[in-house]
Amino acid sequence: MLCDACRERDATVTLTHAVKGEVNVMHLCQRCAAERGIETAGSTPLKNMIADYLPAVQQQALLAQAEALKCPFCAMTLQDFRETGRLGCASCYTTFEQSLRALLRRVHGNARHVGRQYDAPPPDLVHEATALGELRARLHRAIAQEEFEQAALLRDKIKGLE
Repeated sequence: MLCDACRERDATVTLTHAVKGEVNVMHLCQRCAAERGIETAGSTPLKNMIADYLPAVQQQALLAQAEALKCPFCAMTLQDFRETGRLGCASCYTTFEQSLRALLRRVHGNARHVGRQYDAPPPDLVHEATALGELRARLHRAIAQEEFEQAALLRDKIKGLE
């Protein structure tokens, strides 16, 4: 059957109008139906399906690639991180950077820290604390080895620093 509008191509669409009890039937080809604004199964929905399908496939490929990543130092995977909620080592931060950025954006709304910052103590205070810790460790060793004279000297040095 030929198209009722152009009389050139085969009709693939049947358009039925019912106005005030009068029924009009038109047989149209796809091109004439598209010119009248009628969507057919072979026109735009297929394009929309492909347009929706391709980004979904790409997203799945990226997720599969991220899942295959393993930390070179601790052999932790992204799936391990999802199960435990903890990373294995400092290298995991660089290995899973893309996934962690996406996670931070979802959880906090931003992947960049904008809150309070850590202020490191002055170097002389750090040196003093480590020296004090070293003296205490030496004191415990001296007591364990029953070198009480050495332990008394170390105790006095510790009191002097405190």
